[in-house]
Amino acid sequence: MRYRFGMILTITMIVFAIAVSLLFSITSYLKLRDQAIQNNREQVRQNELIANNALETIEKAYNAFGSNIVAEMKKRSYYLLDLYDQQPDFGKWNLDALEHQLSFDIYIIDSSNVIRYSNLEADIGLDFHECCPTFSGILDARRESGTFYYDGVDVQQKTGELKKYSYIATRDHKYLIELGYSLEQGTIFNEFNFFDVIAQFVKQSPSIDEINVLSADGTYYGTSGKHELKISPVGRPFFERALRSGQATEYKGEWGNEPATYRYVQYHSQYDQGATKIKVLEIISNENGLQAILAKEKKAFFNQLIIMIVVAIGISYVLSKWVARPLYYAFHDSLTGLKNRAAFDNLLESALARTKGFTALMMIDLDNFKLVNDAMGHDEGDILLKNAAQCILRGVDRKKGIKARWGGDEFVVAIPHVSQEEAERVASRIIESITELVSREVRLAGGSVGVSIGIALYPVHGEDKETLLKKADIALYAAKEQGKNQYLTYRSQA
Repeated sequence: MRYRFGMILTITMIVFAIAVSLLFSITSYLKLRDQAIQNNREQVRQNELIANNALETIEKAYNAFGSNIVAEMKKRSYYLLDLYDQQPDFGKWNLDALEHQLSFDIYIIDSSNVIRYSNLEADIGLDFHECCPTFSGILDARRESGTFYYDGVDVQQKTGELKKYSYIATRDHKYLIELGYSLEQGTIFNEFNFFDVIAQFVKQSPSIDEINVLSADGTYYGTSGKHELKISPVGRPFFERALRSGQATEYKGEWGNEPATYRYVQYHSQYDQGATKIKVLEIISNENGLQAILAKEKKAFFNQLIIMIVVAIGISYVLSKWVARPLYYAFHDSLTGLKNRAAFDNLLESALARTKGFTALMMIDLDNFKLVNDAMGHDEGDILLKNAAQCILRGVDRKKGIKARWGGDEFVVAIPHVSQEEAERVASRIIESITELVSREVRLAGGSVGVSIGIALYPVHGEDKETLLKKADIALYAAKEQGKNQYLTYRSQA
């Protein structure tokens, strides 16, 4: 019995230690995982900042050093206005010669916002109303006002080339004369080329696949054949949401047949007050670095967990060995292994509180036990007590009854959910078993050892522990007075 108690205690402590180790390891792993994810998000924000700064740098440079370009564009625009007053038929203009003379590309936009004439044949027929409805409305306002306008860093619709554009309406408000200047060929761009800055950054950042800049209509800046000129249908809703709300948006997609996150962040220029002041940064990132970190942390987690479990099992085993013996004897009799008196009191109270039927309480006493100690010695008496306890254990259902040594040669048994007849049958078995034991092992010249049992029933003879114990004790002594080696229930006495 003591071995079983120690084993249960050991298993309990090991299970508890494993649970604590598992909880600690999981909590630690989750914290590290969340930290890794947070670091990855912070890296994405840093990527945004770097791309934003690269774009801002070139716009700042054009704002500081590019005023001569704007002045030349304005001068050339008024020159073309005067030319239009002299010859309003653009079909008769030699736009190639004018482009060579002025060093600007020339576009003539009609009242429908379609490019009707240009020295660049590829752009003739471009309909701003179809490709760029928002910008088309801006062109209408500019045509109506007749004022000279210029934008910051813009993009050519057909090629993605970075250009600067200016606009002025003819005096009859029928057309807009647009001039274009390639920024990619100028000194400022070469000195502050944000494409090179971003490309170098992407090269140094394994978690970044690509960073792009998009105009307000979804055209990529400086594509150079890398991908489509316009944003994909899948990404457009997220792009437009970022453009309109100013809040970053993202979605999960693929890049190079690998999982990737597409993130869109609004860029609001501090230096461009034209139609191009709002752009969108597209940052395509992967989680390869994050997944590698998580895989490493997961491996460390399992290694740590195994070590903690092994250590916890070892400590639990040692502690259980130290604790099991004193803890066992706190609730058990050291000689017989039965429950002790204090443990029985608690168990009986709990049993009476739960039971809905009868509970039998038996007081058991060995008759003439003193003769054994006197004639055979206390060691033999202890052996008899231990064997008598085993008889009681065999006589009472192990899972059903509560067995205890009450003190000296007295034992007590409580059996929930039994009738009087069943309780008396158990008492009879105990008497028969102990009598057989005594006849086989005890030889006394001056008398014989027997066993007497007093029985009280809950709630018939009492509804509390004290009353039942008292009634069972009365029945026990009545059995002794009537000849010993028998049982009596409290009700049988009159």
